[in-house]
Amino acid sequence: MTFPAADTAKPSPARFGVLALLFLVYSFNFIDRQIIGILAVPIKTELHASDTLMGLLGGPAFALFYTLLGVPIAWLADRTSRTWIMTLALVVWSGFTAVCGVAANFWQLFAARVGVGVGEAGGVAPAYSLITDYFPPRERARAMAVYSFGIPLGSAAGVLLGGIVASLVDWRVAFLAVGLAGVAIAPFFRALVREPERGRFDAAPAAKERVSLGKAFATLAPKPSFWLMSIGAGCSSLVNYGVFFWTPSFIVRSFHYTLLDASKFYATILLVGGVIGVAFGGVLADWLGKRSRAFYAAIPAVAFCITAPLFVGGLLSYSPATAFLFFLPPTAFALAWLGPVITAVQHLGPANMRSTASALFLFINNLLGLGLGTLVIGAISQALTAQFGDDALRYSMIVGAGFYLLAAVFFALAARFLKRDWQD
Repeated sequence: MTFPAADTAKPSPARFGVLALLFLVYSFNFIDRQIIGILAVPIKTELHASDTLMGLLGGPAFALFYTLLGVPIAWLADRTSRTWIMTLALVVWSGFTAVCGVAANFWQLFAARVGVGVGEAGGVAPAYSLITDYFPPRERARAMAVYSFGIPLGSAAGVLLGGIVASLVDWRVAFLAVGLAGVAIAPFFRALVREPERGRFDAAPAAKERVSLGKAFATLAPKPSFWLMSIGAGCSSLVNYGVFFWTPSFIVRSFHYTLLDASKFYATILLVGGVIGVAFGGVLADWLGKRSRAFYAAIPAVAFCITAPLFVGGLLSYSPATAFLFFLPPTAFALAWLGPVITAVQHLGPANMRSTASALFLFINNLLGLGLGTLVIGAISQALTAQFGDDALRYSMIVGAGFYLLAAVFFALAARFLKRDWQD
């Protein structure tokens, strides 16, 4: 018996509509995840929290269960309906986002953010697997990039909406509004997104065997590219999540902007720079990846080498206009890794373990990025406050920028092994 080549199965015309819905859900994922960055300013004042406590709220509170539950939920997604898991996840994280709006004190808000992390644990890895089964290999990096537009667009929307609502009404209303909106779209997502056949574009059909978590790990563990890309992504995410959370506070403190003006300033940077960077990375990977699989890791390596000095230049600027011009390019380059690397991870194992492979990758990435980014930058800022005052956050973020260069090293090393580890 012979099987068709991986790229000859006819793609469904519905794939673009499915991708649009996945993008919409991912946007809400990041609206709910990042809105707390702009709301940190009024929350800190009302709840009398230090920078270290705010860093704890922005990182570990969310990452605690998001990281731990992501792998078992993805393992379940490789065995059952990915669309049902994503629907339930959307309801849970959106519901807890709304609960954040009624928290009476810091620790109630902390508990609600833990709930947001529990829900979002089921929102990403199954989506990666769905995209792989809706799009043939020649389109995957671009499709992953379009899906990943949810990061800059969702983050920008969270910053802008949070800033506007908090300025005009109250920070609690901002949480309630975006949380209830996410709950409202969940039934439409479930009704419109169908579960595709697993591995339909692969060289051989997906195995019917239900892969255990141990077997999935045993498949990935011997592949150096998996570890190098995961740790490299974690180093970059440590800075990125820290930057997403703390930049609005930096703008308010260092440039003496109002909350509303800071939200407009940073939302524009995230929207313009983020969309350009994600699109650029995905298109470039689909083009250069035909020549060598190594480019899926080499592109992020080069991008992060460019990111670090430009980002530091923005932090050292005392003019808002100059800072804007410096921040825009590194925001693009810092997100260019998403399409290439997420696509590469899908090809490190067979089709029936892709959700699990993605979750294992995200476990390492988020353990470093989400778990440490906001907390480390906040703790360093608090330690430097006595010496530098409002500029302490500026120098804390400069220290964090060094992780971009470390990420570049890991991705450069991964490029050496990716061709060998790749599985069509």
